[in-house]
Amino acid sequence: MSAIDDLVAELSRLPTIGRKSALRLTYHLLKQPAEQSRRLAEALVTLAEKVHPCARCFNLTEADLCAICADPRRDAGLICVVEEASDIGAIERSGEYRGTYHVLGGRLAPIDGIGPDDLAIAPLVERVGAGGVREVILATNAKLEGEATALYLQQQLAPTGVAMSRIARGLPVGGDLEYADGVTIAQAITARRQL
Repeated sequence: MSAIDDLVAELSRLPTIGRKSALRLTYHLLKQPAEQSRRLAEALVTLAEKVHPCARCFNLTEADLCAICADPRRDAGLICVVEEASDIGAIERSGEYRGTYHVLGGRLAPIDGIGPDDLAIAPLVERVGAGGVREVILATNAKLEGEATALYLQQQLAPTGVAMSRIARGLPVGGDLEYADGVTIAQAITARRQL
């Protein structure tokens, strides 16, 4: 296998990158100065060597605690549970949430062999059980596996007596009702609020 084939094979393992896109990226890199490819390779090695899960919430960080857990201005009594560290960025961009997070590292998917022991559920239960947490917001995705994960978390956290909530589901701002699916409309109606 050639160096080009090796890189195409590795790039095509990335999400949303098929063989054609991987080939285009490879040829793009070959047109760039060698120093640019070295910087990319060094950045990938540094990423693999330095980035690890936060000791408290399992967000990705280079320090023992991520920037959110280390920030004393964050409300440690409020934990938003997400499937992946990438979900935190979406919530943070809203500018509305000032609590902390807990990253599960995926969602329950028995068909794929992913059970509770494969996710950071036990550390969440332990963290909530230690006290000081007022509310847990379940922000798993609105797919079957995400809903099953939220239900499982509710069952696991119920004995702690902590308040639990689920993020609202519904229509996006700027969306048209005629293009929304029935489940989305049903969730929007169920999660409606008084004016």
